[in-house]
Amino acid sequence: MKRAAGYIAKRILELIVSLVLLSFVIFSLLYIAPGDPARQLVGTKKATPELLARIRESYGLDDPFFVQYKRWIEGVLHFDFGKSIRTDQTVIEYVAPHASVTLQLVVMALVLSVIFGLMLGIVAAKSRGTKRDNVINTLALVGTSAPSFAVALLFLYVFALKFGWFPIYGIGNGSFGDSLRHLALPSIVLTFGVSALIVKITRSALLTEDSKDYTTFMRARAVLPARITFVQLKNVSAPVLTSTGLVLANLVAGTILVESVFSIPGLGNLLASSVTFHDVPVVQFIALALAFIVCASSALVDILVFLIDPLSGKARSIHKISTAGEKNR
Repeated sequence: MKRAAGYIAKRILELIVSLVLLSFVIFSLLYIAPGDPARQLVGTKKATPELLARIRESYGLDDPFFVQYKRWIEGVLHFDFGKSIRTDQTVIEYVAPHASVTLQLVVMALVLSVIFGLMLGIVAAKSRGTKRDNVINTLALVGTSAPSFAVALLFLYVFALKFGWFPIYGIGNGSFGDSLRHLALPSIVLTFGVSALIVKITRSALLTEDSKDYTTFMRARAVLPARITFVQLKNVSAPVLTSTGLVLANLVAGTILVESVFSIPGLGNLLASSVTFHDVPVVQFIALALAFIVCASSALVDILVFLIDPLSGKARSIHKISTAGEKNR
């Protein structure tokens, strides 16, 4: 128990350090960009000397860099990310509707990716060397290799334009049911690429477990194949969980491109337009939010893997399965 608490505390500390470093890099984007930071904050408006002076005074741009960074971090800790240059709304108010759309898309794609990735990975491992295995491996190879925007364009042309099964763009009238209908095809596009990673990892891990002594022992005891697969999945939960964390990072990156293809008003489209219009506070907020999601999910996965620790329970699993085998014979 003490060892687990120590590891969790260490992992949380690493998460905090990572977020601090990333926040420094994200805040520095305003100053890394060529030109006057005040002109960057003006955006597409006409940069008169009076307006530039007001911008510098409003954002404290005449203060030393680390003073500005400290002030920005204090605002972040109080959930104050400034105001959007384009709309003059607070950043959170402006981003919230777009974030809810992206959250729906990511959750749908993540759930589908885990379900289909595990199912196809198990099928491929249990039918090794057959046509079924070859088909699944080929699809997984295409899924990991093809760019998400290319798959999105192909699916959009075939399933939306040709067959008319899905809406072409947008999120509909805003109702929950209509939003799900509009987000179905984009989530399938993301699932196609992301689940391929889980398929390959699950298949590889299960094939490794197939060659181990405890699997041979269970088969010799006439344990049901479904029960053997269940135990194997418990023992490979660490790499599968780790791959799920990587999947979330891929989803964050892929969502930006897919949202652009399907004209979905989510964080991806908002980030692209905010970069175009030099809406620096919005860009900083989205970049920091995405960094937090990726880092936090990685830390959570590491903690879960540590707590599960499949190897420590393997002997107990064999004992239980051998007992069950006696009943099944």
